[in-house]
Amino acid sequence: MGHHHHDHHHHAPVSYNWVFAICVTLNVIYVGVETYYGFLTDSLALIADAGHNFSDVIVLLLAWGANWIANRKPTLKRTYGLRRAPVLAALLSSVLLLVVMGAMSWEALQRIQNPVPVQGKIMMIVAGIGVVINTLTALLLMSGSKHDLNIRGAFLHMAADALVSLGAVAAGLIILNTGLYWVDPAISLIIVLVIVIGTISLLRDSLNLVLDAVPASIDAEAVSRYLAGFKGVTDVHDFHVWGMSTTQTALTVHLVRPQDDYHDEFLRDLAAGLKQQFGIDHVTIQIEHGNSDVACQQDHYPCT
Repeated sequence: MGHHHHDHHHHAPVSYNWVFAICVTLNVIYVGVETYYGFLTDSLALIADAGHNFSDVIVLLLAWGANWIANRKPTLKRTYGLRRAPVLAALLSSVLLLVVMGAMSWEALQRIQNPVPVQGKIMMIVAGIGVVINTLTALLLMSGSKHDLNIRGAFLHMAADALVSLGAVAAGLIILNTGLYWVDPAISLIIVLVIVIGTISLLRDSLNLVLDAVPASIDAEAVSRYLAGFKGVTDVHDFHVWGMSTTQTALTVHLVRPQDDYHDEFLRDLAAGLKQQFGIDHVTIQIEHGNSDVACQQDHYPCT
């Protein structure tokens, strides 16, 4: 008869409410400033960039909402809660960023062929404000981006905008001194390339989580070896590792242990080891004595 153990001492997704509140506020203010100066100077470029930055506000709100939803308690209908919400938000965020970069590339190519006169000084001032606000926002999100794919998506958007704004400052300075208007779109294309390279990894990681692949931070072979080498274990099968959310990892496995002495102690030590060494939060283990081939029927591979 199989025995089950569930390690329920995992941590809920961390709340970043105050961080998102500050980030959204700063970016809404910046969108207002850009829109005002865009109409004041009749600059289509500034108005268009204000629209682009408004899309960042949407991304921040999306990430904030997903983070809030992920912290809701599980129910009998949704026993894992809504922890997949940040995964979907990260996937959507990466797709949106690639779409925005595609639109920016198209616009840049059009402007290289037909350079548009821009007011270098105003461009530098407004873009300089953008550098400060976007960099500050990215810094607020940086620590969370290291272990949460959803936060990483929002961070990449803000870091991308900080780079775009910095490029606009540099372009404004060059235009003021040389009058070469094509410099602005040329710098934009270089920045787009850098951003796209970073975004592809976010897209790949979020797609993997949606498809229940092993999270990038987990070495599945190392986990399997660890289980096989644990005291008294003679076989490992029906082994699964997947991401429950952007921050939590789950594992289910069948372990053959003929001499199942100190059952509870074994399960406790194994769950603690998986948490400490691999960061796997939610562990479900079924112990078998190896005197039946019934359990093997659930494995992916033929019984031997």
